[in-house]
Amino acid sequence: MRATVIHGPNDVRVEEVPDAAVREPGDAVVRTVLACICGSDLWAYRGVAQRRPGQRIGHEFLGVVEEVGADVTSVRVGDLVVAPFVWSDGTCEFCREGLHTSCPNGGFWGTPGSDGGQGEAVRVPYADGTLVRLPAEAVGDDRLLTALLALSDVMATGHHAALAARVRPGATVAVVGDGAVGLCGVLAARRLGAERIVALGRHTARTDIARRFGATDVVAQRGEEAIEAVRELTGGHGAHAVLEAVGTEESMRTAISIARDGGAVGYVGVPHGGSAGVDIGQMFNRNVAVAGGVAPARAYLPELLADVLAGTIDPSPVFDRSVPLDGVPDGYRAMDDRSALKVRVTF
Repeated sequence: MRATVIHGPNDVRVEEVPDAAVREPGDAVVRTVLACICGSDLWAYRGVAQRRPGQRIGHEFLGVVEEVGADVTSVRVGDLVVAPFVWSDGTCEFCREGLHTSCPNGGFWGTPGSDGGQGEAVRVPYADGTLVRLPAEAVGDDRLLTALLALSDVMATGHHAALAARVRPGATVAVVGDGAVGLCGVLAARRLGAERIVALGRHTARTDIARRFGATDVVAQRGEEAIEAVRELTGGHGAHAVLEAVGTEESMRTAISIARDGGAVGYVGVPHGGSAGVDIGQMFNRNVAVAGGVAPARAYLPELLADVLAGTIDPSPVFDRSVPLDGVPDGYRAMDDRSALKVRVTF
C-alpha cells in the first residue's frame, strides 16, 4: 500500500510500504476514506520536532473497517469509523477516568512501528477502545464526512481547551490562535454558551471563519498591543476564559495576560521553541488558573459526534483545500506557507 513518510525537514514523500495487517487479536485494519494534515505535523516538517528518516506521519483519519482480530467486538467489517489521534485500550484506569492519552497501552499514530494516518490503510491496535462507529450514510455526504473527520483531533482539541479554560454560559472568552484548533475552540466556546468570544488572529480568511463559528470580536494585533486591545474590549478586566492554541512563548504569555483576575487559561497548543512563557508570579497575584494539555479526544467523541449529526456544530469549514494522496507533499507546502488553513486528503 502507499502511505506518507517523512525523511527530514521539508521532505515528505508518498511511498510503497508494507500493507496494514492484523497482528494482535484486538487489532482492526481500516481502509482510509479521508485523512488530513495537522498543524502539529508541521513541526516535524520544519525540523523542529525530530523524526526518524522514513517514519510514517499523520494522525487524523476515518475510514471503513476491512479486517478485525478475533477479540474485536465493537466494530465489524464494513463499518464506517473515526479514530482519535491516540489509540487506547479503553479499559485501564486512565481510560476509565477519561484520560485516554495516558493509557499505558496507548500510542500516537506514526510513531516508530505504527501506521500513520496519511496512508491507504491503518492498523488500529485496541480497536474496541479506540474506534467510534459512524453512520454508514455519511459516506454519501461530503460535508458531513468532512465535519466528522474534524472530530479525530481539531474539534476535540478545541473542546478540550474550552473545558480546561472553564468556559460557561454567559462568559467572555478569548481565543489565541487562528489555526484549525483555535477556530474549533471558538466553535466549542459557543457550544458551551459563551456570550462574547474574542478571536485573536491576523488572517482575514481565518477570522471570517471565526466569526462564522461565533466570534463576536477580532483582535489582529500581537504581543503587548493584543493584550491592550483585549483589555480595552473587556472594560479593562480581560476574559473569563482564554483558549491558547499556538504553543509559543509569546502566545502563552499573551493568554495569561488577557485572562481576567480569577479566570483560567486552557492550553492545547503543542509547546515548541523553548519556554512556555508561564509567569507564575502573575498567575499567583491575579488568581489565574492554567490547565490543558493533550486532548483525550476519545473521551469527547460520543458527545461531539451527536452534535455534528444533529447539526448543532459543523467544523467542516476549517478544511479549505483537498488533495489526493499523491498531493500530500504539496499539501504540506501549502500549510507551511499558510496558503492553506487545513488540508484534507481524499482517497
